[in-house]
Amino acid sequence: MARTIIEPFRIKTVEPIRITTRPERERLLREAGYNVFLLRAEDVLIDLLTDSGTSAMSQEQWAALMRGDESYAGSRSWYRFEAAVRDIFGFAHVIPTHQGRAAERILFAIACRPGDIVPNNTHFDTTRANIEQAGAEARDLPCPEGRDPAAVHPFKGNLDVRALEELIREAGPERIPLVLVTVTNNSGGGQPVSLANLREVRDVTKKYGIPLYLDACRFAENAYFIKLREEGCAERSVKEIAREMFSLADGCTMSAKKDAFANIGGFLCTNDPELAREERDLLILTEGYPTYGGLAGRDLEAIARGLEEVLDEDYLRYRFASTRYLGEHISRAGVPIVEPPGGHAIYIDAKAMLPHIPPSRFPAQALACELYLAGGVRGVEIGSVMFGKKDPATGEEIPASMELLRLAIPRRVYTQSHIDYVVETILEVHEHREAIRGLRLTYEAPFLRHFTARFETAE
Repeated sequence: MARTIIEPFRIKTVEPIRITTRPERERLLREAGYNVFLLRAEDVLIDLLTDSGTSAMSQEQWAALMRGDESYAGSRSWYRFEAAVRDIFGFAHVIPTHQGRAAERILFAIACRPGDIVPNNTHFDTTRANIEQAGAEARDLPCPEGRDPAAVHPFKGNLDVRALEELIREAGPERIPLVLVTVTNNSGGGQPVSLANLREVRDVTKKYGIPLYLDACRFAENAYFIKLREEGCAERSVKEIAREMFSLADGCTMSAKKDAFANIGGFLCTNDPELAREERDLLILTEGYPTYGGLAGRDLEAIARGLEEVLDEDYLRYRFASTRYLGEHISRAGVPIVEPPGGHAIYIDAKAMLPHIPPSRFPAQALACELYLAGGVRGVEIGSVMFGKKDPATGEEIPASMELLRLAIPRRVYTQSHIDYVVETILEVHEHREAIRGLRLTYEAPFLRHFTARFETAE
């Protein structure tokens, strides 16, 4: 008989959360300019804004903090961190940074020139912004199935290999400093990338002499998807699969705030010694000495331990089951989601749920606000606020290809009863979805506008 998949841990410390009333939430959201990023965390009941840096650390990670060696150069903690990264990722050069976007900034500042193009299955927000800051273009090449939220396919995160080769031929390999593949594909619904796809991308990049990099912040979840879904991988360990993923690449960027259970940290890896020297030189300028890279020794210790724990298959089984539980319960009730459920988050298709709100009135942002008003639940818009652009000639909004509300589940933080509450809140919102109205921008920053934008309700 199949048994319930339980949380493979016991709770040792608890953090109180505050329950607010709807009139309070109406006032708080209005004061925040209808941007859930601008809410105080203490005014949020269930926080699914992100799974980045919000994980609960284990007792072994907390114990590791006490071993932190805070020597400025060459600390013991650095060598433990470096060994843990090399054991899984296998790259020759490991460069610590304070988080993933710092690794992106260093990589693209060195690799990219104005007019370059960086292809990806789908760039996430900071990745795209750092590429554009360097004067290059971030080009999304998701597989056809990845463009359809309702399509069911085991590896919707795959990069379109045919489109990649066409782009290289059209633009010329000299304009493509690297190809980046995000595992799992966060902007595309948390969907995984197959080993077969990575091998095909590797073949193309090798043919044209272009480096291949992985955005690896959810590498363990991607490897577990491969174990579950890809032919010939069921008997392989997640660690073995992860090692093969990285063996196909020339380097990676990593936010340790995801699949390393850390509250801060990241790193940049490469096999190119000359590139590594340039990256370390820039690291010293803005992050710190190459053996700490903007992190305390205790943070390096926590990451080293977290990289070991995230490969535990009992944990990954629970992680996938808890995420799937949320997705299946709301989809059975008619809520349109990106299918199949991802590993770290559920993505509601706001375009399908709120067809009466045009992209110019930001349906996913409106849905995020409504979810907070209904139950104090905070998600994040991944649509035309985050990825839309202005037409330089007319100033009109160019909408994103999809309008999604992401509900990212922090690792080892919430129990099934919390998720049941989220389900109930979503279904309540779904029942009166036709009454939800769109939003109008009143302030936006020149880049990464979703973090600080402000809105007002639209008629």
